Amino acid sequence: MELVKQRSPIEKKKILLVEDEIGVASFVKKGLTEAGYEVSVSLDGTTGTQMALAGSFDLIILDIMLPGINGLEVCRAIRRQNKQVAILFLTALGTAENVVIGLETEADDYLVKPFKFIELVARVKNLLRRAETRTVQQPEQQEEIYRLADLELNDYTKVVKRGERTISLTSTEYRLLLLFMKNPRRVMSRLDILEQVWSVDFDMGTNVVDVYVNYLRKKIDRDQSKKLVHTVIGMGYVLKEPDEDTN
Repeated sequence: MELVKQRSPIEKKKILLVEDEIGVASFVKKGLTEAGYEVSVSLDGTTGTQMALAGSFDLIILDIMLPGINGLEVCRAIRRQNKQVAILFLTALGTAENVVIGLETEADDYLVKPFKFIELVARVKNLLRRAETRTVQQPEQQEEIYRLADLELNDYTKVVKRGERTISLTSTEYRLLLLFMKNPRRVMSRLDILEQVWSVDFDMGTNVVDVYVNYLRKKIDRDQSKKLVHTVIGMGYVLKEPDEDTN
C-alpha cells in the first residue's frame, strides 16, 4: 500500500506562480504541488497582479520578463498593498545589476534560471519561514538608537543621520546599515551579510553584497574625511572609525 502523507488544508501553504513559459510553469507547479504546496498559475503580469491582490497567498514567485506587465511592476503593485507576503523572483536575468533592481522592488529573494529544483524548494521553505516570523505579534517597540562617531540610526523612526545630514536609504540599505550598527568593529563576511540581511545561508552567485556595501558607503561616507565603512581584504566588511581595532 502506498503511504500518503497527511496534510491539513490549514497547513498547506498557497503559492502564486507568475510565469509565461508554459513548460517552466508546468514543471514548477508539478514539483511544488508534490512537495505539499497549493499552487496557482498565471501566464501574464496583468492577470498575475489581479490574482495576487485579490487572493490570499503565502508566497508569490515572479518572472521578470512577462507579457502585459513586467515582474518588477507586478512586485511594486503587490508591495503597495501587501508588505507581508513573501516574493521570489525566478528569472533568466542574472547580472548583479538585475538582482539589485529586483531586490530594490522589495522582493525577498532572487533565483536565476536555469536552476536546480532542490534549490528552489530550499528558497521557498526559507521565505515561508521568514514570512511567518513577520506575522508574529511584536511587543510594543521601544526607541532604539545606535551611534558610531557622528553616525546615528534610530530604529524606531527609521531615521539615519550623519552629523546634521539626514541620509535617505532604501529598505535593503537600511537593513545592511542596521546590521553594521548592531555589530560595530566586527568584520562581517559576505555570507554573514547574506544570512542576516537577505536571510539566505548560501551564496546567491552574484556580487550583490559588494554592490550594496558600495551603495551604502557612498551615502554614509560621501564628502566625509572620516570614513566609517571599511573593506577587510579577503574577509569582508566592517563599520568602525579609521583608528579603531576590529573584533
